[in-house]
Amino acid sequence: MMTKFRHSTKTFGAFLTMLFLSSGSLWAQGDTPIDTGDTAWMITATVLVLMMTLPGLALFYGGLVRAKNVLSVLMHCYAIAALASVMWVAFLYTMSFDDQGGDWVGGGAKAFLSGVGLDSVTNGIPETVFVMFQMTFAIITPGLIVGAFVERMKFVAVMVFTALWLILVYAPAVFWVWGGGIMADWGVIDLAGGIVVHATAGVSALVLAKMIGPRQGFPKHLHPPHSPGLVMIGASLLWVGWFGFNAGSQGGANGAAGMTMLVTHISAATAALVWCLVERIQTGKTGVVGIATGMVAGLATITPASGNVGAMGALVIGASAGVICYFMCGVVRHKLKIDDSLDVFAVHGVGGILGTILVAFLGAEGVLGGLGLNNDPETGEVYSSLQQLVVQLKSLGITIVWSAVATMIIVLVIKKTVGLRVSEEAEEEGLDSAEHGETAYNFDA
Repeated sequence: MMTKFRHSTKTFGAFLTMLFLSSGSLWAQGDTPIDTGDTAWMITATVLVLMMTLPGLALFYGGLVRAKNVLSVLMHCYAIAALASVMWVAFLYTMSFDDQGGDWVGGGAKAFLSGVGLDSVTNGIPETVFVMFQMTFAIITPGLIVGAFVERMKFVAVMVFTALWLILVYAPAVFWVWGGGIMADWGVIDLAGGIVVHATAGVSALVLAKMIGPRQGFPKHLHPPHSPGLVMIGASLLWVGWFGFNAGSQGGANGAAGMTMLVTHISAATAALVWCLVERIQTGKTGVVGIATGMVAGLATITPASGNVGAMGALVIGASAGVICYFMCGVVRHKLKIDDSLDVFAVHGVGGILGTILVAFLGAEGVLGGLGLNNDPETGEVYSSLQQLVVQLKSLGITIVWSAVATMIIVLVIKKTVGLRVSEEAEEEGLDSAEHGETAYNFDA
């Protein structure tokens, strides 16, 4: 009898324990369950992605410019973060993720986050967390473009360009790929932004750099980075933050996020080493700026493919990025003669495009550990590599053309209104003093 009682007590205790543990990992707001484990990871990932811009990208870019322009770069990144955040809440979020709008742009039902509250849940996490996570992407994407126009663009022009670019380029691209738009219907693969982030920003950066014109002395008198140490610190923050960028895009704390984190790191490390090797062969030296830039190229290239490739595929992607992005820097600077000052197109644009293409082959199940491609929306069958490649190229083509055309229109509007470029005197003086009335380093003190 006592044995039976003990057994019943043990069973009841186990039930209570299970109920208690369940309440810690799954609870309900309204009628929709929230997974607290996934939510905790997504909050962490959101913080990591914001860290990529502030301070990661700001320090990475800031160290690459001359000392008299470092504060202007920090200011650009900071102001863009604030502007994009307010615009995201007001109308960019609904443009990007309200799937009631059609195939090409979202609807307006969630303007000013209408309907987003405590009881609003998206895929097991609070919609407020999803809004914040996606907001950090809207912050860093125009921030990448800063590297194309450093040391010569008016601050007011930066703000106007960012606002118009987010409306005309970024929000539509998000909807096409992630918000239920036309490219999502085709079955495009872009886990964390090879198309949405890197192709849009890279192409727009190239067009903007061409239209604004080169810095004084380009290309004969290029000024070295004023602080390779800052470059390394910023790049290190980008490396760590990118785990939130890619693994966070899986939407939860699961095996897919673990694999995504692994392949992201492998690609970054491989690209850094390969860039060093190529730089050594080409110049006889291996620099801090080079290894940091190579690492970023590896991160950008793995981004769209990080949910579909295995470890061996990540090695291939990283190695490809280290070689191709390195030589593209020279092509843009010396062949095209475009002063894309901090190699935004060569590193981010080319990297994102390259990864978007390679995933069609390396993501195929059984190919170097590939995890599989998407399904044909009409037949339901898994795409072949060739079929997936067609979807990838079609999506890339539309995004690239639209990014270029929209950027040209925006630049022309700015030239006719607030003006695009600072005066020659201001450029010579440095934007820190001329535009912001401050200096980064007070040597007199």
